[in-house]
Amino acid sequence: MSTLTEGRKPTYVYKLVPYTAPPPTPLPVALPVSDLDQTSGFVHLSTASQIPNTLKFFFTADPSVYILRIPYDLIEKDIKWEDPKAEVCGPRAGEGMFPHLYNGFKLGREEVDSMQAWTRSEDGWGDALEQAQHWLLY
Repeated sequence: MSTLTEGRKPTYVYKLVPYTAPPPTPLPVALPVSDLDQTSGFVHLSTASQIPNTLKFFFTADPSVYILRIPYDLIEKDIKWEDPKAEVCGPRAGEGMFPHLYNGFKLGREEVDSMQAWTRSEDGWGDALEQAQHWLLY
């Protein structure tokens, strides 16, 4: 049974990619798999409302990130909504369940509808999030 963060099905889910591992352009059929995804056995994704804390807890040292936007309907059959284990950053109250993609690590040009590069300011990710509000859809 799916439990969604906002209580409804999202329009998009997002994959955050470190600046040190930029996605190739054009996107291939399957992007390289991150160490975290490989170890976990699935592709870690976030909803739009989960992105601020994902940036805060996992991308604090990165000057920039790439955000891949994926239409949820395209991958819904391969998504499991799961509770974060909170071993890395502790409990993340209010964020609910996270979308995890179980499809043999296939995430590429057929699934990703657009991509943006965001740069962290001295104050954190707030400016990038604000500038991307028109693109960051729920």
